[in-house]
Amino acid sequence: MNSLCSISIREASDLIYTHEVKPSELVEAHIERINTTDDKLNSFVTVLSESALSSSLIAEKEIMSGNYRSPLHGIPIGLKDLYDTAGITTAVGSKIYRNRVPRKDATVVSRLKEAGAIVVGKLQMHEFALGATSINPHDGPARNPWDTDRITGGSSGGSASSVAAGQCMASLGTDTGGSIRIPSALCGIVGLKPTFGRVSRNGVFPLSWTMDTVGPMTRTVEDSALMLNAMASFDPEDPGSYSHKTEDFTRKLGFGIKGITIGVPQEYFYETTSTEVREALSEAKKVFQSLGAQVIPISIPVLE
Repeated sequence: MNSLCSISIREASDLIYTHEVKPSELVEAHIERINTTDDKLNSFVTVLSESALSSSLIAEKEIMSGNYRSPLHGIPIGLKDLYDTAGITTAVGSKIYRNRVPRKDATVVSRLKEAGAIVVGKLQMHEFALGATSINPHDGPARNPWDTDRITGGSSGGSASSVAAGQCMASLGTDTGGSIRIPSALCGIVGLKPTFGRVSRNGVFPLSWTMDTVGPMTRTVEDSALMLNAMASFDPEDPGSYSHKTEDFTRKLGFGIKGITIGVPQEYFYETTSTEVREALSEAKKVFQSLGAQVIPISIPVLE
């Protein structure tokens, strides 16, 4: 694998900013990675090689002329196939919408493009985002890059596998009941479900309007924060959006978790959990405790 496909967004953006790496080199490396791995992984439903390479050349000219937009400028990303993309099919993982071609981008896609991010393709998902496996009856299953005989989780399966495999540096997923968090956990990446209303859902195919959230999926926590910096905004086109102060989500990354109390619901985590998962949870608690957090058992009767 090309080393450019394994570095973080922060590392790549620093190299781009200092002109050590060109956006076109970064995008070309990821397109090549897609072409050589996706026959096994099935992460993508649409690969946008030509438009991505064209956008990377535009990014180069802007950066060389001093117009550096943000740490996402020139960074290749993927989109779950329920984000509207102007002139590009958005099928929501379903045969029913195979001919659905939106006229404009979803708000969050527009914001990422304004920040300089480059879309390399649309990603595999559970049909209509209604499931936790990403085994799609029309496009086949997205496969876990750590073991292709295992599922990615869902519904944002392609979003997780593509990032874990180095096919793109970040992706967008959606989360209603775990659809970012589950595949991120199964594929070993960082998945962030933002506070409801923090990121616009305008132009994102809905599953449950009162619960749907839009979030980034990346290989590092800092990269998710950088993505959220560009994504978060008030949007009058989304009834659930709210006005808030612009902030830098990277600002507290070095503060640690000393003094924080973490509650572990006994009903949800342990009643039907396998021995292997129980052991993993126990190790996770030890890590949090070693970092200064207090981990306590709690009861949430509604989960019984």
